[in-house]
Amino acid sequence: MLLRKKRLHRALELINRRLFCMKLHKIYNPIIATPFACSDNYKEFIPCDALKPYIRCFWGTKKPVNQEKTYIKTNGIVIPDTCMDIIFHIDFTNNRIHNSFCGINDRTFSTTNYNDTEQTMFSFAIRFYAWSVPVFSEEKMCDTRNAHFDVGYHFSKIKKEMETILFEVSDIYELIPKVEKILIRNYNIKHENTLVLQAVEKILRSRGTLLVGELKNNLHISDRQLERLFREHVGVTPKSLAAMVRYQYLWNDIIFCEQFDIQDAVYKYGYSDQAHLYHDFKKYHSMNITDAKRYALQNVEKIQESYSDL
Repeated sequence: MLLRKKRLHRALELINRRLFCMKLHKIYNPIIATPFACSDNYKEFIPCDALKPYIRCFWGTKKPVNQEKTYIKTNGIVIPDTCMDIIFHIDFTNNRIHNSFCGINDRTFSTTNYNDTEQTMFSFAIRFYAWSVPVFSEEKMCDTRNAHFDVGYHFSKIKKEMETILFEVSDIYELIPKVEKILIRNYNIKHENTLVLQAVEKILRSRGTLLVGELKNNLHISDRQLERLFREHVGVTPKSLAAMVRYQYLWNDIIFCEQFDIQDAVYKYGYSDQAHLYHDFKKYHSMNITDAKRYALQNVEKIQESYSDL
């Protein structure tokens, strides 16, 4: 009888974990600095239903792209999106695969691209919600903030399986279903933590305005234990995650609300005044709101034409 109760308790715990994780992607939609980007070099793809709670999107080139030799530099920015990425660049010219695992970023950084040789490249990446990475990783997320690693350090099995197919399949529409199967095979629910998922859900539902003191009281957990769990499973503290979540909700409003009102946003997101909001936004985005929106909407007509051709 006691054994049956333990099994039932375990089954209910697993169901609850699953339900928590299943909800989060439905209430939160982090975006990048250029959320409408769609070109030969970058396009986003929605994962299958089973992986939607864990993966924000797949992204990359649709097919191998012939990159001509040029020394003209193109610049871009990467903003805090509360995600972590596994990135593969397949160099068909030199028969090499370059990879990187990018931990969660809490600051904006610039990217510079130029080609000093002519080559044919195919890029493919997986963008995880930060709190969902542990169920696929073999290592904890400690010290991953603003850091890059070889994919094999945290995902040795996934890396090995993916590298066997990356040269064989060079069409992203054919590649994604194969990668999804690899991810599902390597999913480990034992690496989920119910308290972390509960905390993340409360942060998301409050749009990042929930104070850490309220969070620990709601979860009946100490500050020290909560911070330790977040560093192990998310890579940053609860306070840092909440601040980035608030910034992301604000950025979504700036981009998608037709009648965005700065004073409404001050009240909605708990800023003390407009100056506080402007300062906080620029801290994360490295631009003021006007310049950030202009940058996000650059070439939007060409982007819309690309979507209409798909």
